[in-house]
Amino acid sequence: MKVGICTLGCKVNTYESEYIINELQKNNYEIGNFTDICDIYIINTCTVTNASDVKSRKMISQAKRRNPSAIVIALGCYIQAKPSNLPKDIDIILGNKDKSKIVTIIQKYLQDKKTINKVDNLDNKFEDMYIDHFVSRTRAFVKIQDGCENFCSYCIIPYVRGKCRSKDFNTVIKEVNDLVSHGFHEIVLTGIHTGNYGTDINTNLCHLLKELVKIKDLKRLRISSIEVTELNDDILEVISQNDIIVNHLHIPIQAANDKVLKVMNRKYNLEYFKEKIKRIKEIKKDVSITTDIIVGHPYEDDDAFNQSLQEIKDIGFSKLHVFPYSKRKGTKSSAMPQVDDIIKKERTKTLLQLSRQLEINYMNSFLNREVEVLIEKVTDDYSIGHTTNYLQVKINQKLISNQFVKVVIEQIEYPYCIGILIKKID
Repeated sequence: MKVGICTLGCKVNTYESEYIINELQKNNYEIGNFTDICDIYIINTCTVTNASDVKSRKMISQAKRRNPSAIVIALGCYIQAKPSNLPKDIDIILGNKDKSKIVTIIQKYLQDKKTINKVDNLDNKFEDMYIDHFVSRTRAFVKIQDGCENFCSYCIIPYVRGKCRSKDFNTVIKEVNDLVSHGFHEIVLTGIHTGNYGTDINTNLCHLLKELVKIKDLKRLRISSIEVTELNDDILEVISQNDIIVNHLHIPIQAANDKVLKVMNRKYNLEYFKEKIKRIKEIKKDVSITTDIIVGHPYEDDDAFNQSLQEIKDIGFSKLHVFPYSKRKGTKSSAMPQVDDIIKKERTKTLLQLSRQLEINYMNSFLNREVEVLIEKVTDDYSIGHTTNYLQVKINQKLISNQFVKVVIEQIEYPYCIGILIKKID
């Protein structure tokens, strides 16, 4: 049977979908594209914003229209959040528990031909998933953690992902070892609250990083996202002393104004954030620091927004991920006075323009400099890859995917740095 999978949302969903693909292939299912006519469609949903909900419903409806006789499986965060308000014609409904049992669940449906609705309460135990290869990727994700207990006032995710729980320490080491042995040079550690890794199993992220950097042939280790409060002295020391840990950190700020940060129930103030970023830049030359920022959160007035705008410029991020505030039913922010949608759209546009300028400024700082690129996409005319600090580099010749090369940045053609090949690295 042919299966098409649509993955929405975060890197954790990407990892979980890849696990599902691996399990299906082991059981002789054919993996096609979601746009193909398939026998089974799987939609791994997201609910982080209202737009995510809309996209999730749209993909579910598309699947049934594409092939009315297909088995449609909807699983993940949107399903966990809205189990009683779902589109019709879903044959298997699964939340954020038992994704690892997907093959058994499909087999039961094929046997009984009855709708399966399995949206259960989440366990306090990490659901084991293990991957030793990724399909059509040069960068492999490893999910090390699930759940969040920060309860930021705007966020629905703690309610649909449950309490923090961590993958077994030795299992993480083995999984990364296996992926590296299968030719993956870059590993991305991901989780819902990645920096919280280990607090439930008597270890921590710093200990894990110290062991992972010892793995033979691992060239790059990337942390998908980490809270500023979790970049303690021990972790900063490991980052500063190991070039295998990439020169890029994604550290969400969400707002650059103390009043809004407090309303958001973030665990730091602006001064703390700025001091930590300053220190990181001192210990890691040319580091790229990207961030998330929410626009139009309740109590973000003109003064608060204008301060955020100036502080973001002063901090010197290399890119912003801008999210218009999305009212999520059941969160504390949903009961607060809301910012007008027109104002929200104007502010979003302003921040997106700023993000583009910050990106270009950072890219320009690498003009005429030599960088190392991991090639990820290859055509007959050009090759594209990323540097350790996540510059996207385009080289106007055909190279080999998953190979490291040294190039000189000759010019900037946003969103690319244009590189001239110096040499290939064995």
